Formats: sequence, C-alpha cells, structure tokens
Amino acid sequence: MKYEKLIASIKEKIMKGEIKSGGKMPSIRELCSTFGCSSSTAVRAYASLKEEGWVYAVEGSGYYLIGGTKAEPLRSSPTDWSGTTLDAGSLPYSEFEPCVSQALGKYKDQLFTYSDPQGLYSLREAIRKHLQDVQVFCEADRVFVTTGSQQALNLLAAMDFPSGKIHVAVEQPTYSGMLRSLNLNRINAIGVARDTAGLDMNGLENIFRSGNVKFFYTVSRYSNPLGLSYGKEEKLKMLELAEKYDVFIVEDDYLGGLDNSTKSPPIYALDSNDRVIYVQTFSKLLLPGLRIAAVVLPRRLIPLFAERKYWSDLGTPLLSQGALEIYLNSGMYSRHLKRIRRMYAGRMALLRSLSARIESPAVSWTIPEDSGFYACARLQGPINEPALREALGKRDILISNMQSYYLPEFYDEKMIRVSIANLQPEAMEAGFAAIVQEAERNRTISRTNIWQSHL
Repeated sequence: MKYEKLIASIKEKIMKGEIKSGGKMPSIRELCSTFGCSSSTAVRAYASLKEEGWVYAVEGSGYYLIGGTKAEPLRSSPTDWSGTTLDAGSLPYSEFEPCVSQALGKYKDQLFTYSDPQGLYSLREAIRKHLQDVQVFCEADRVFVTTGSQQALNLLAAMDFPSGKIHVAVEQPTYSGMLRSLNLNRINAIGVARDTAGLDMNGLENIFRSGNVKFFYTVSRYSNPLGLSYGKEEKLKMLELAEKYDVFIVEDDYLGGLDNSTKSPPIYALDSNDRVIYVQTFSKLLLPGLRIAAVVLPRRLIPLFAERKYWSDLGTPLLSQGALEIYLNSGMYSRHLKRIRRMYAGRMALLRSLSARIESPAVSWTIPEDSGFYACARLQGPINEPALREALGKRDILISNMQSYYLPEFYDEKMIRVSIANLQPEAMEAGFAAIVQEAERNRTISRTNIWQSHL
C-alpha cells in the first residue's frame, strides 16, 4: 500500500541520519509534494510512526523525531576475551519491548508518584515464584528490589549489622565491583584465599574468630574471575562457621540462572539459621541496562536494609519493575534462560575441547564442567599476567587485568581469566590458539632473558 511505502521511505531517511535527533519531521504538505501522496496518506503514515514510537506530535507545530537515528549496534570483537555481559545477539529485545509498553499502560497512574522503596509487591511476588526454580524459597515480604545488584552490594557494605561488627571478608580473588564498593565506603576488606582447590576454610575460621567481620561476600556459582563453583560440603562448612561466629553470608548468585543442575543448590537453600543474604540480578542474563536485582534478606536485617534503600533512591524505577513483572509472569524469562543455558553450556564445552586439543606446558587451564562465563589458567614458568596481557593487546586480543579482582596483598600474577560471555563459537578456536601461542612465546623470551642475565 502507498502509505506503507511512505513509512518505509521516512524510516530510511531516519536511519541514514538525514533527520537529526529531536529534529522536526517534514510537514504534511512537504510529504505530499515529495512523495506525490494525498494528505490523508501522509497523516496516516505519521499516525503509524507515532504509534510505533518513532515520532511525537506537538500541537500547532508538527511532528518531531524521538531519539534520533538508529542506535549503534552492540558489537563484540572476535578477539575480546574480557567481556562481562551476555552475547548481544541473545538479548531478548523484541520479547521485552511489548512488556515495557504494557507496563506503561498498567502503571501510568503511579509513574507520577514515588513507588514502594522495597519494590512493587506484584513484582516481588513474581520474583518469589521465579526463585523457587533455583531452590530459593522465601516470602515476598523478604524480597527487596534494587537498582541492579551493585546497589544491593553498596547498601550492604555501608549498612550497620546487629552484631556491631564492622569488617567484611571477601574471597580472593573476587568481583572487582565489590572491592571497589568496600573501598569507597571505607570498609576494611579482609581476604580469604580461593583457588582451584577451594576456599581456605582454616583462614576463613581464623578471620571469623578474630576479624570483627559482619559478613562474608561470596560468589558461590561461576565466580568472577575464576569461574569456580563450590561443592555442597564447602557450602555447609561456611554456614557452620557463620553460625558459630555470628557472621552473615552475602551470596551473589549473579549467574545462578545458568546452572542446569538441581544438585548444586545455592548456599541459601542449605541455610537453616537465617544467615544468608541472597542476591540475584536480572540484568546480567536478560538486559544489562534493565538494572534490576532482587535481595532476599533475613528478617532481622529487613528494617536496617529498608532504611538504607529508602534514602538511597526512594524506589527503583517503576517502569522497569513493571516490565520485568510482566516478563516473568508470561513465562518468557524461563524460556529465555533455557535458551542461554544451552548456548553457554555449548560454548563452555567447546572451550574444554580446545584446552584438551591445544595443550601447552605454558598454560594450565581450569574450565567449568557445565556452564558460566569465565574460565581461568595458571601461567607456568617466568611469564606473568601483565606481560601476557600486554603482548596479547598488541595483537588486538583482550583479556582482563587481574589486579582489579585482588586485594594488593593477594595478587597472583600467574593467574589469567578468559571470558566467553560475548564470543562467537566460530571465533573461539583462533583466539584460544593465539593466547596459548603468545604464552609460549613470552615464556621462551623470559627464559632467554633470565639465561642471558646470568652470563
């Protein structure tokens, strides 16, 4: 139909940048003249564009472009082994978009007021039902909706705890955002070594006994940066020590949705003494810009957290909450998780295959058996992580700076992290081989330099 061709032509002009962001659209008369259409066709075209969210009308002035030209697509470099977000191609934009529109209609009367700082009750109820799938059973009144998991961690870091204790114990290495939050809040962080052999339980007990620790922060499944997960016995031992020394556990289960096994429950599921503060984000595995997470709190901490939450933002953005509620209740999130579980299980299996096929004495790999974003390797011989990272950077291959995940006294320059978060499978083999080749080359150079220095 003629008006459909007119719409397509207008969109093409927008995509080419011929109409600037916020700029005025051609008038009805100009459209009729340019495209040889009737005024009713032009009006109908603008009505359709307005409904689709491309333009808005100003009475007596005309139509204006919303937003601007097409946004730059999210790209992932085939050599970027440092990514932390979901593969852009698997982000469910088209599924989530109608949820935003429905939420706008459903909650339009509440958008002009402050929302409940604890979060929409209907969303908290939807989250409660969803968490049952990951063996987290709780009541909706124990769930707080936060503006991403980072806000939850910031609030917990700064919050007073009933014990009066003031320090925080953290795994080493651990999520850099938590370390930064503790630093900015001037909270003393006490490290506990964690490596491929597990957590230093003796060190943890010593710190709990004498470290004046209010909580222990842990990423129990698919840790960042090492990609490690705890076994059931380790989780039970943590809970035993937490109860014995009156310490809470903050369990950051940011990738728990990738776990396909009911045999690996979160620490929360094993807790019988109300010691675990459970944090799960919906941004990491859904849409990074959504900025919504859920915190399940022990009852004795609810008043303390509620006050912090209220005065930090007066409430998480309502539109995002409403859209997530609709997305969860529709079953779309469950289907989305099934898709990405298969995807990342396949990518991690490919990474394991590559490590078995491209063996090297320069690198010793530890790769999760099932899923996750991250794997780690220990460098063998005189080469270290900064040298390898610099050498790979010259070849446009990116790996993370490991120092950001460590307290200074724990930094291990022999560990590297690789991420498959937004790598395409077809690019993984060449990139993996290049990392191994560069490790071998730098190992040889380092050994040669050492030998020459002794001549």
